[in-house]
Amino acid sequence: MTRVLGGAFACLVGLFLVAPVAVTVASSLTATAYVTFPPQGITLRWYAEVFAKPEFLSSFVLSAGVAVAAAGVSAVVGLACGLAIHRYRFPGRGALEAVLSSAFAVPTIVLGIGLLQWFAQMGLASSPFTLLLAHLVLTVPYAVRLVLAGLAGLDRSAEKAAAGLGASPFLVFWHVTLPAVRGALIGSAFFAFITSFDDLTVALFVVTTDLQTLPVRIFNYMQYDYDPTVTAIGTLMVLFAVVAAVVIERFVGVARLFGADQDHK
Repeated sequence: MTRVLGGAFACLVGLFLVAPVAVTVASSLTATAYVTFPPQGITLRWYAEVFAKPEFLSSFVLSAGVAVAAAGVSAVVGLACGLAIHRYRFPGRGALEAVLSSAFAVPTIVLGIGLLQWFAQMGLASSPFTLLLAHLVLTVPYAVRLVLAGLAGLDRSAEKAAAGLGASPFLVFWHVTLPAVRGALIGSAFFAFITSFDDLTVALFVVTTDLQTLPVRIFNYMQYDYDPTVTAIGTLMVLFAVVAAVVIERFVGVARLFGADQDHK
């Protein structure tokens, strides 16, 4: 009986999570000029509308480019900070950990306002570079935490054995340490990419009318037009995330990514 109730509860939770996505996908196929569910008729017209609007395509390119850069930088900085915090005692180590931890508690709207004022004081105009800096404030703390979690389960005896056999510190890092935390690195890069690509709150404060990420473009579009083009874009973003997850599963494995792979045991 308990197993049946548990299964039913899990199904309800799954339906609750999937229902908004299913409604969005179905609404993007409606033949009406307004968003409705269930859809009235089936058409792909609204997907054609998305690709017919160059502003959406340019915003997608900007979001994807900044997200890729944020993923790469976050992984590298996360690895460096994670190794430093995990293995060394240095002045300011506690302050660094506190800063990285406090980033989780600060609301994103507060971060957006603070970054806007800081960029203004520094004389930095809105650009893909300032947008990248803003997103790194969001993504680097998570990358550091994931790397620290990966390092916590690392057996250093292999590193010591490699060093004892004459390997240089760089070779020990490249052939022993880096492969051991590969899953955490890929996970941090993947998380940074999704966080950057989907960010709206912070981006609202650091973009301009000529430089808008895709979430900001959708937000501004919905203030004046709420037609099924919006749900078509939402469906494409969901599809984009699914493809990314499939690629991660194919080449890395989601279970191995989060340390749940049991094949090696």
